[in-house]
Amino acid sequence: MRWPDRSPAPPEPLAWFGGRLATGLLDVTADPAALDGEGWWAVVADFEGALTCARFADVRASPLPTAPWHGPGRAAWTSTMPYAEYVAAVERVRQEIAAGEVYQVNVCRVLSAAVAPGTDVVGLAGVLARGNPAPFAGVVRIPSSDLRVVTASPELFLRRAGDVVTSGPIKGTARTAAGLLPKDQAENVMIVDLVRNDLGKVAEVGSVEVPALCVVEEHPGLVHLVSTVQARLRPGLGWADLLAATFPPGSVTGAPKSSALRLIGELEPTARGPYCGAVGWVDADRRLGCLAVGIRTFWLRSGTLCFGTGAGITWRSEPQQEWDETELKAARLVSLASTGGDGA
Repeated sequence: MRWPDRSPAPPEPLAWFGGRLATGLLDVTADPAALDGEGWWAVVADFEGALTCARFADVRASPLPTAPWHGPGRAAWTSTMPYAEYVAAVERVRQEIAAGEVYQVNVCRVLSAAVAPGTDVVGLAGVLARGNPAPFAGVVRIPSSDLRVVTASPELFLRRAGDVVTSGPIKGTARTAAGLLPKDQAENVMIVDLVRNDLGKVAEVGSVEVPALCVVEEHPGLVHLVSTVQARLRPGLGWADLLAATFPPGSVTGAPKSSALRLIGELEPTARGPYCGAVGWVDADRRLGCLAVGIRTFWLRSGTLCFGTGAGITWRSEPQQEWDETELKAARLVSLASTGGDGA
């Protein structure tokens, strides 16, 4: 006798951003040129470059769907870089700066914990929406691609309205505005120059502007320094060109970007995945889109929930302070994601 299969069916694919729910998955591609075609797309780009663009048939105004969330215990989380390794990485970056190889490098680590089979990231999205609301919050769930990402990102990577492109790099983090240091402002200005250069590769000559520089933004539990860089795309260029010129985001790599990426590859023991990549949506029909930098972002793959945290390292960096910054960025969100949302 053959028993019926009673295993639960995988949840339906969906994406939710900015009060809009997308359902009815049509197709999935890794080709960024599709974003200048037709339809509404959810977009997730790993820091290492893997791109997933998922087109949905039905996009409507909707609150975030509800689902239960049973996260790991707070003590279950492990880090790819323990304290001693992270401090050593900070010192290595300072040595490279002294040698003239780089000016700044973002050094990150990934926290991870096992979760129960069938855990639904939509439930985590609800926990974060209540406990840590963010301007670029969203969730993408595509079981067939093993893609389950929840973001509470505060940082704009690329917003596109027709040919006008805007980026909002964050550099400088503290518990309060009084805790921001001169190093934070210098770091922000450095990354603004990098973003200006990246956008300049695809922008009309003379169109790159900085409408706002080093503005203090308050977020749950901390503050950031945020700048705004804007440009107009040259005629005939689209998302593929824009991503090729700007990815990965400058605020989570360093300057010069090529040297920073080399050091990141040498110092970090594991891939960042969606962390420090991009998460968001593109409406190809309306020539609109909004991609956030994949910070304050969780992803679930093969039964493991992951979360990245990092800090920008400059010559003036103190290793203990940089470690503390990674702890500050992770503490609230990891606590919310842990069992009961209370850090138990």
